[in-house]
Amino acid sequence: MQRLFRFRHNRLELLRTRELLQRQLPSPPAVVLDVGGGTGVHAAWLAGRGYRCIWSTSSRGMFEPQLSTGTVTAEVGDARRLTQADASVDAVLLLGPLYHLVGRAERIAALVEARRVLRPGGVLLAAAIGRFMAVLDWAQSGGLTADVAAKLVPVLSSGVHDPTLGFTDAFFHTAAQLQQEVAEAGFADVRVVGIEGPAWTIVDAPGDDADARLDSAPALRPVD
Repeated sequence: MQRLFRFRHNRLELLRTRELLQRQLPSPPAVVLDVGGGTGVHAAWLAGRGYRCIWSTSSRGMFEPQLSTGTVTAEVGDARRLTQADASVDAVLLLGPLYHLVGRAERIAALVEARRVLRPGGVLLAAAIGRFMAVLDWAQSGGLTADVAAKLVPVLSSGVHDPTLGFTDAFFHTAAQLQQEVAEAGFADVRVVGIEGPAWTIVDAPGDDADARLDSAPALRPVD
């Protein structure tokens, strides 16, 4: 099952992300490059709304089924070394690379590449994981023991997530840090907005509803 359809907080993330995409993207048929696009959830949704989507992912196996539909152009790619020409797309989505690239130099390289391929007036939409995400996750699950807390202290200081705590190697930003990195890559008018917020744990309070469909999710619309 795709992550963004699994639990209530996943669907909240999807709904809020779609709201922000609709608000910030240029009108279709603009060209959108979805870098590190996972299973293509966002690319397929945007293509269905008239956008011309290029879906770049690190694994060919993730997009082979979608290639046959012709809804998107798919490729194996690397956020740090994009194949697109200079000033060739209207929007770039980095909804995964900035937390999967642990090193700061790698994140800046990905952001610089995004800026390179954007046309003048183009828009970047980039996502990051908040610095306190792991603490919230462990606290809501009831697993925040002294041993876990000891492992979380360095994460809160450095942002580098310890994969022995679950998830994977990752970097967790502060809002100021994210804004600084994007600006350093040459972007102007940088704004940081929330997606789920720290109250996402409440959304899951009714319990595991892994089989629920997106159309049954409540219309939760957090403010910026």
